[in-house]
Formats: sequence, structure tokens, C-alpha cells
Amino acid sequence: MKRVFMYLKPYRWKMVQGLSIKIIGTFADLGLPWILAYILNEIIPLGKISKIILWGVVMLILAVMARNFNIMANRMAAKVAKDTVQQIRHDLFKKINTLSGSQTDTFTIPSLISRLTSDSYNIHQMIGMMQRLGVRAPMILFGGVILTFFLEPVLTLVLIAVIPILTAVVFIISKKGIPLYGRVQKSVDSMIQVLRENISGIRVVKALSKTEYEKRRFAQKNEEVVKTDFRAGSVMAVSTPCMNLLLNVGLTLVIVVGAYRVNSGAAEPGTITAFLSYFTMILNAVLALNRIFVVFSKASASAQRIDQVLSAPEDLKVISLKEEEKKQTVMPFVEFKNVSFGYSMSKEFLTLKEISFQIEKGSGLGIIGATGSGKSTIINLLMRFYDVTQGTILIDGCDIRSIPLQQLRSKFGVAFQNDTIFMDSIQENISFGRELEKKQIISAAKDACADNFILEKEGGYAYRAAIRGADFSGGQKQRLLIARALAGNPQILILDDSSSALDYKTDASVRQAIMKHYPEATILLIAQRISSVMHMKQILVLEDGKMIGLGTHEELLKTCDVYKEIYDSQIGIDQKGEENGSQSRKSSEEGTNSCF
Repeated sequence: MKRVFMYLKPYRWKMVQGLSIKIIGTFADLGLPWILAYILNEIIPLGKISKIILWGVVMLILAVMARNFNIMANRMAAKVAKDTVQQIRHDLFKKINTLSGSQTDTFTIPSLISRLTSDSYNIHQMIGMMQRLGVRAPMILFGGVILTFFLEPVLTLVLIAVIPILTAVVFIISKKGIPLYGRVQKSVDSMIQVLRENISGIRVVKALSKTEYEKRRFAQKNEEVVKTDFRAGSVMAVSTPCMNLLLNVGLTLVIVVGAYRVNSGAAEPGTITAFLSYFTMILNAVLALNRIFVVFSKASASAQRIDQVLSAPEDLKVISLKEEEKKQTVMPFVEFKNVSFGYSMSKEFLTLKEISFQIEKGSGLGIIGATGSGKSTIINLLMRFYDVTQGTILIDGCDIRSIPLQQLRSKFGVAFQNDTIFMDSIQENISFGRELEKKQIISAAKDACADNFILEKEGGYAYRAAIRGADFSGGQKQRLLIARALAGNPQILILDDSSSALDYKTDASVRQAIMKHYPEATILLIAQRISSVMHMKQILVLEDGKMIGLGTHEELLKTCDVYKEIYDSQIGIDQKGEENGSQSRKSSEEGTNSCF
């Protein structure tokens, strides 16, 4: 909660102003029963209507003041809560975007989503309620006790006797309740994960008739949330009945003792009436404190979860190079030196093992291998989503860990196989907030063979895509993603299985356009289809995270059995595949002899 209070610092004067207004309104509320007692005990016995009307007008003025001042203070509280949580969400979102891949894996995406949404909402509720009731309720409680002491000391002692018991109840319940709300949020994380997976894969779920299965799966997680929330609510719910019981017992004692004192002449009826009004106000104040206590318990658990993210250490730090290292001239533009990496900390489960290769500027590397062989992991390390476990990655002779992340990633243009098409115009999907000129966007779309189908859409480049590009075919989406990667004229172009949905002719046309219009781009091309990589100057063959082949297509056919097996299965044996491969080679060879 300490971090939340830090976010409130810029609004402290606005809070002071709002709380001052709230205090004035509360004093007006506290004055009403006192004036009522004075009217009943002093004015009415005199029988002077003018004085009764005068004091009645005073009560009306106080009531209006209390109402208006409380409304003003509540509105100011709402604005402070809104602005504070807006800043928390902004910083939390910014922090999430700077987390390393391993940190994101640790927190999990569903958990980060719930921290950004439901946890921040709990903080919003707490900040607003603390300002609305956090001052008013204690003032009513303690101010009411003080005023009742002056009105009727004996009855006040009955009221005071109840307060320590109420405090003990709140302390005991809070000690048990706060950890339970942390468990509730973890259950919500798990439910969001299932929900996210289900919505993302809704087509597969429907296609395989697994709707009922997914319903049961979601129902199980939903039930876990309900159970944990019910348990937390059950513990916290004990406080209200206990408080009501204690306060009602106190109220009963006050009425009994008050009636006895009025009957004996020790107290006046107006005083007892005012005392009961104060007691009712105090009762409501205690119930308000109980609500604050429940909301604060939820917010405390949420604040801890938010602070875990905001205080997460910088995992991808920029290291400083020694002067002699800076002066070294290294010819390869991209170089992996004995790189090993594992997603877990254990060295027994390495995804990549001692990978080494070099790519000259303007050249390229094709990467091929079975699913799970570590192809995409190479890209994750090159773009520094994760740091290597062992070894070094160099770009233009510099260790990538010495390059600021924004500067490093600005060198790349990336097209992943299953990347996201946003619900925005095609132009914005390609530009992606980089403020590119329209001619750059059109040129990139033409190079990606996307211009024709874009112009067929209503509005052309202004056409607004459906969420996740649902109104495009798989091949169209991939071409848009390739256009996005090309539009920034990147130094390093990464195509991660981004042509799997393209036919051979289109695939060859895209490769020709890249070869012709982006001659200085250094290319890393990951593919399952051997026809996509066979024309690269270098091809890296991976198997179970190990490099089992590196060379040209012709060299690998002679030296790498796995590569030859892939070639034979896709092109060499299957006649149709051979014809398609020949067509692809013929199309590619029409261009100049570059990295393809």
C-alpha cells in the first residue's frame, strides 16, 4: 500500500481541500442533534414560536450545508481516485511492456491482465471510499462520543464500553481476511487464462465440437473463483453481524438506562432524544468503517500484486563495454557465439545448445528444423526478449546487451506466423504507429504482394480490419504482416514462418521483391518449407536445440542427413512437390543472386 500512497502525493493539496470541505459538512451533521436537544429542552418549554422557527431555520441551514459540502467533497474524491488510478494503470502498462520474456512467463499474461484491470479497480474503490468515508466516519464516531459525553455522561459510558470490543473484532477478522483476497485474485488469474485461451481458439473449439468440454473447463475455474470469494466474503461478513449485535446491545442498554434516568428526573427527554440520534449516527459510522475495512482488505491484496510488477527488477539491463571491446572491428553484422539458452533455470533443460553462426550485412540466413527445435528461440534471443544463458550475441560487433532496448529493436522488422492484425485501418496496421508516409506503406504492401487485395476492399487502405483480422484469409494476413515488417526499411528483417499460408508463386514473388528492393537488409528466414530457405546463402539446420548443419543448400544435401531427408520428403520424392519446387526455384532465379 506504500506505493499507492506515493501515487497520491501529487494530489495531496486537492485531498486536503476536499477533506476540509468534508470536515465542515460533518461538523454540520454533528450539530443537528445538539440543536434538536436544545429546542426540546429549552425553547419549547418557553412556548415562543418565533424562537422555535429561528432554530428550525438554523437546523435547515446546517442540513443544506452538510448535504452540499459532502457532495462537493465526494466529487473531488472521485476525481482524485480517477486520476491516481489512471496513473497507476499507465505505469503498470508501461512496466509490463518492459518485462523480459522470463518475467512475463513468471507472472503469466492472465495475471498481468487481472492486475491491470480488477486489481487497479480495487485500488480505485479504496481511494474513493477512504476520502468519502475515511474522514467522515471517524469524525462522526469520535465527535459523536465527545458530544454525547457532554449531553449525558452516564449513557456515554455504555457506548464507550462497546467500542474496544468492536475494535478487537475488526482486528481479528482483518488478520484472516486480507490473505484470502490474495487467493481470490489468483483464482481470477486462472479463470482469465482459461477464458483467454477459449476466446482465442473459439474456431477450433467449434470445429472440433468441444463447446461442452470448454464449458465444463470454464465452469470448474469459475467455481474455484466462487469458492475462494465465498470463503473470503464469509470471513469478512462476520464483522457486520458482530458489530450490529454489539451496537444493538449497546442501544438497548442506552434506552433502558435512559428511560430510567428520565423517570428519575436525572435526564431530560430532549437530551435522550438527541443521544439516540447521535447513537444512530455513530452506528452508521461504525458500519461505514466496516465497509472501509472490507474495501481496504481487498485493495491491500491488490496493491501487493501491483507492487510486485512495478517493483520487478530490470531483467534486461544494458551492460557497459570496456574501451578495448568498443574499438574492436568485427566483420559479421549478426553473430551468435556459442549461445546456449533454457527457459527454465536448470542447465539440464536447455532449448538451445552452443549455437554459433555469422551473417554478413545484406546477406541472410535460413533456419529450418522440426517443431520445438529452437528456431523461434533464436529470434527471441536476437531481439532480446530473453537473455542468453551462455555465450554472446553480437550485432555490428556490439554485444546486444550493451545496446539500449529501444535502439536495438528499432533495427528490426519482424513478421511472425501468428502475429496480430488489429481492429484498425489497413494503413495503420502496416504503419503501426511509426508515422510512415503513405508511399512507404503502399510500396511495402506491393513488395508483400498485398496491394491487389487491399485495393479490392471497400476504402482500400482505409478499410478497417475486424478484430484479429478475422475478415482476411490466412495468406492475406501473412502478407499484411510482411508489409508491416518491410515498411520501416529495417536493418534486420526477420520472417518467422511468415509464408506458411502463401502459395509457391506468391512466396517466390515476395522473396524476389525483398531481394530487389531491400538489398542492404540482413535477413533471418525461418520456415518449415524447404523451398523458402533453399536459395539463402546460408542455411542453419536445428534438431533438439542443436546445430546439426550450416551451409548452402548444395553443401547440406551432401553433409546433413536431416536436411536431405526434409528435402526428399518435400521436393525430391513427391513429384508434385518437385514441380512446385522447380517453379519456385525458377521464379526466384529470375532475380539477382543475393541472399536468396
